[in-house]
Amino acid sequence: MQAAPRPEDDARHVDDPRAAPADPQVQRACDVRLYGPSEADAARLVRPGVLSAQAGQAAYDAIVEAVGDAQAGRIDAIATAPVNKEAFALAGLPWKGHTDLLGALTGSSRAVMMFYAEPLRVILATVHVSIADVPRVLTADLLRETITITARELPRFGYAAPRLAMAGLNPHAGEHGLMGEEDDRVIAPTVTACRTSGIDITGPIPGDTVFVRATRGEFDAVIACYHDQGLIPVKLLAFGSAVNVTLGLPIVRTSVDHGTAFDIAGQDRADPSSLIHAVLLAARLATGPRPRIGH
Repeated sequence: MQAAPRPEDDARHVDDPRAAPADPQVQRACDVRLYGPSEADAARLVRPGVLSAQAGQAAYDAIVEAVGDAQAGRIDAIATAPVNKEAFALAGLPWKGHTDLLGALTGSSRAVMMFYAEPLRVILATVHVSIADVPRVLTADLLRETITITARELPRFGYAAPRLAMAGLNPHAGEHGLMGEEDDRVIAPTVTACRTSGIDITGPIPGDTVFVRATRGEFDAVIACYHDQGLIPVKLLAFGSAVNVTLGLPIVRTSVDHGTAFDIAGQDRADPSSLIHAVLLAARLATGPRPRIGH
């Protein structure tokens, strides 16, 4: 069974997984092991730029193998290329991407997606959720877990006492209930409780100003309520150099900041920049004098 590529996959900056390991910076930073089907198996199972159950299953198998090696200590970190969520679905897999799959494979109670770039760090409270479902999914418990994991993990990135900002859900952060009640009813009390527990967090701050304040140095990271609220500013400022990092796992995992771009698959036009950044950050986060990175 096959399906046409989605418009979201039309990104111009796309990584060639063969190019990143050969980059001089990567070779100086770590030893790389590639995961995935052999070239012969890939040619038999996968048509470039075409969705299929076989491609989804091959991606899943590669992730499972890499995670197993990371848990066993055979590699120090994982840097992943993008996966296609529809290919996962065609293969009958229940996960909507790396983050929830990695959480399940490692037995983590909560895995959190962060996009890391020099101008801006953004954490997503909800990820692949319909915009209509965000208010229901954005509970006090989920926010508290996200904020706590973020505050605990950011020191690994050089922020010893991280200053966090919580974006508001509604325009003007609800304007005291005039534009939605979630900011006052759910977000503000959770932020207050986290601040009382010792976390330096401010909010909810209107989404149209919080990212500007962060890029000007007022905050070290912003927690966004939903996918596009957080990723539009990151990709506007740092597309191709931002790195997707999964927080809350017992292993180090980084990834690219874009999708699969089936429109140029198999044409040798891919730009490995984002994957190079992902591997270098994984090496930085991993322990040991010369980390071993699974890709």
